[in-house]
Amino acid sequence: MKEKPDTLVRSPQPDTGGDDPVAVSPTLSKRRLSKRLRELREAKRMTADAVVERAHALGGTRWSASKITRLERDEWLRPRVEDVELLLDVYDVTDLAERAELVRLAREARQRGWWAAYDDVLGRGALTGLEPGASRIRTVELTVIPGLLQTPDYARAVIQAGGIHDDAEVNRRVEARMLRQRILAGPDTPQLWAIIDVAALRKADTAQLRHLIDVQRRDLRVRVLPDEVGPHAAVSGGFTLLDFDGDSTVVYTENPVTQALTDDPDRVREWELVYQYVSASALSVEESRTLIQDLIDRQ
Repeated sequence: MKEKPDTLVRSPQPDTGGDDPVAVSPTLSKRRLSKRLRELREAKRMTADAVVERAHALGGTRWSASKITRLERDEWLRPRVEDVELLLDVYDVTDLAERAELVRLAREARQRGWWAAYDDVLGRGALTGLEPGASRIRTVELTVIPGLLQTPDYARAVIQAGGIHDDAEVNRRVEARMLRQRILAGPDTPQLWAIIDVAALRKADTAQLRHLIDVQRRDLRVRVLPDEVGPHAAVSGGFTLLDFDGDSTVVYTENPVTQALTDDPDRVREWELVYQYVSASALSVEESRTLIQDLIDRQ
């Protein structure tokens, strides 16, 4: 095997002994790594073919232009630290602090999030994998209570309403949904701002409605879209905005058959505007609490 030239920089090994595995988001680390590697290539004004040629010259094997494209689009599963090291050499990154940061991202991206054990019911867990790294989550729901705020019984009813009746699968989906809610109890919990259409509240049981009142706090706000507002900006469907410190906002949308994530700036701006309009139509936190309590009293 061809040896690498002596001029290559050896990245320092990061100290990860103190990382909290619950607080780390491998999904977010991988997205950030992909974005940074794309920026480094563009800064060097190199094509994917030029990167491959340089990688081969430095002793890299099994490199192709399609591989470069996949990793820059965040389509790789578990980044190899060796691959990241080689790309840093290709892009002449010699700053030890920068190299250590990108190697750290690669190591975090290789971890398996807790949701990997539930891939039979969660798939790749795109949204679940991003939530732990978010600083703020803003969600608009029209027909159901947001998953992060569901009680076990309510979650079970929603899952079964979706056509899933196998007890084992239902139990695993409920269990995964409850584990997902751990991010709201940790030391670095993200802010959660939920706007829920009153139609969804009318279909919830008393325990679920009481839970929405109990969880209200400064970093967790529940607001209601009342009937009086009529058609509103999100009438076509709910969505979630995930904000990250030092990174771009991600928009998540879903329907019964598809799920989609995007951080395209133009698309994000459009959804931000929709959220602003919906927020302007929603009741205040205090007014929402009163409405929810009224619904409880009627049950």
